[in-house]
Amino acid sequence: MAVESGKTQLGAPLPDLVLRDVDGAEVALQDLQGGGPLVIVFSANHCPYVRHVEGLLGSMADDLSPAGVAFVAIASNDVDTYPDDDAPGMREQAARAGWNFPYLVDDDQHSAAHAFGAVCTPDFFVYGADRRLAYRGAFDASTPKNGEPLTGDLLRGAIDATLRGESVPEPQRPAMGCGIKWRPGHEPEAVSFS
Repeated sequence: MAVESGKTQLGAPLPDLVLRDVDGAEVALQDLQGGGPLVIVFSANHCPYVRHVEGLLGSMADDLSPAGVAFVAIASNDVDTYPDDDAPGMREQAARAGWNFPYLVDDDQHSAAHAFGAVCTPDFFVYGADRRLAYRGAFDASTPKNGEPLTGDLLRGAIDATLRGESVPEPQRPAMGCGIKWRPGHEPEAVSFS
């Protein structure tokens, strides 16, 4: 069942988190930001919505790297129920999609998914050089079966505006995808997006 992301307060600070990558190395989100924007995507290997955009996302990250834009993916799904979303599946996805950026594991689902208010995969967040949220929304208007062209224009437009030091226009189209697969007892009781 498809889920849409909610609204997040623009200007909210980047959560100060340290997560492990697929090889167990610790990665601090604050350290991923050089001089430019930081793009965070909540992802899942098994999700058809993520698979729909993953190759173009990898190309976009490679194209924007010279401009100082950093990308990171975070997996928050319950791997007991969805074992394809565990580290081996994440490695396979990164290779398949050409992701040359960190892919992090949100083991407890509280460290990242709850801190960001993430609800679906993919769910995109763009932070400016000031580590403040500039965009939370969709990759573009396409989904796996709606026939809209896969362009990445909404995410790319948000990144480009942020690179220029401009505000990303509102309203921002919500992300849509598979709901995050919560472990029993880890579901958010009520997530506030304002």
